[in-house]
Amino acid sequence: MFNKISIIGCGLIGSSILRAASKKKASKLIHVYDKSKDTASFLKDKKICENVANDISSVVKDADLIIIASPLSSYKEIFLSIKDSINKETIITDTGSVKKEANKTIQGFNLKNVSWIGSHPIAGTEESGPQAGFAELFENRWCIISPGENAKKDDVKKVKKFWELIGSKTKIMSFEEHDQILSLTSHLPHAIAYNVVRSAVKQEDKFKDEVIKYSAGGLRDFTRIASSNPIMWRDIFIDNSENILKVLDSFTSNLEEMKKAIREKNSNKLIEIFSSTKDIRKEIVKAGQETDEPDFGRKKI
Repeated sequence: MFNKISIIGCGLIGSSILRAASKKKASKLIHVYDKSKDTASFLKDKKICENVANDISSVVKDADLIIIASPLSSYKEIFLSIKDSINKETIITDTGSVKKEANKTIQGFNLKNVSWIGSHPIAGTEESGPQAGFAELFENRWCIISPGENAKKDDVKKVKKFWELIGSKTKIMSFEEHDQILSLTSHLPHAIAYNVVRSAVKQEDKFKDEVIKYSAGGLRDFTRIASSNPIMWRDIFIDNSENILKVLDSFTSNLEEMKKAIREKNSNKLIEIFSSTKDIRKEIVKAGQETDEPDFGRKKI
């Protein structure tokens, strides 16, 4: 499919792309760069990739497809390092959870004859690092593709075909549409999860063991979400702050409505609130975003 793919960043997502692309023979050559020496050593020692280099410019040289799988805050540094080594006609994509700000950063480099096509594979686990990666991570998961204004149609098709080859379902969206939707489906739940877990562990020490021991499904699942990579989520909350603040305002308003109903012991209002969301679960199942298997989305050991 490609002659050379270059992957920059090999944590959970990057190393999973590496494994999947190798398994599906998406390219004749796959080269990898990660600034962590431990990550580079792990990939070599486990024979996951032979072409691991500590020189980022050599990794991207002659690449048909460059995949950036690093935190959003690293994009500027990465492009400063690779801009003079990128071939004409190269396709650049990424795996970031925010697109509008990433697009601003990349467009600022004014790279000519390069197709910038943002990608967001909606897949992952609470684990991080190359040891957590696995080739099947993207199977039957959505990948949202957001082409830059100068992206060639044929290149968009190639990126779409790549994600589909490694198992993803694909959908094309604008940067703005992507960020707005993800603020609701992903960023808001993470904001809530972090605060639910913080509230639970702030209880008096004498209750801490009991809180952990008797964690029901709700709190347990919140802890899984809240244990995600803190640097990645810091970048997401900063780069998509406008959308996230809007949905947090809406959430706060709904929470105040519930508090008022509880305070007033208004049973009719509480039934109304709890009933209004029941059908959403059915719609999620109908859309194929659920499975009967336990630990949805996690690596099976």
